[in-house]
Amino acid sequence: MAIAFELVINFGLNQAAAGVAQHFTVNHPPLMTGQHHVALHEPLVTKVRGYDGEPYLEMSIIPVGVGWGVGFDRHHERRQLTAAELTELGEGLYQLLAQLTGYRAAQVGWDPEERVDPAGLRQDWADELAIGDLPGHEAWSTPHQHACDTGRAERPPGPSY
Repeated sequence: MAIAFELVINFGLNQAAAGVAQHFTVNHPPLMTGQHHVALHEPLVTKVRGYDGEPYLEMSIIPVGVGWGVGFDRHHERRQLTAAELTELGEGLYQLLAQLTGYRAAQVGWDPEERVDPAGLRQDWADELAIGDLPGHEAWSTPHQHACDTGRAERPPGPSY
């Protein structure tokens, strides 16, 4: 079983926004964390079904060599990052997210896929969301709202990953 540290983004059915994000990420330079330049794998975009059965486009942006058993890392050496370096990498992924538009929800972390499905969030994380206790989660009421009107994420990631 793979365990991936990644940015996962729900684009609803906005294929155009997912395509722009995919192109942007493919051309994105490596992220700095500590002394490491961490490249990003080509984003994986899949159509999935949410908790309510509704389909949406989900993009996974996975840093090279950071997870365990990640198929994309088969030919890459695994990086041993400290908690501070993982936090810095997560902040870099949120800065990348800040340049994207048209998504419904996004989160950085270890296998965060279940936390970008609005129906699943309403079902399983309602209490945490009501009190604002889901660190690093980005969700928008309108699917085309820009992620970062201010140029930075509205909710910073938690203190460490």
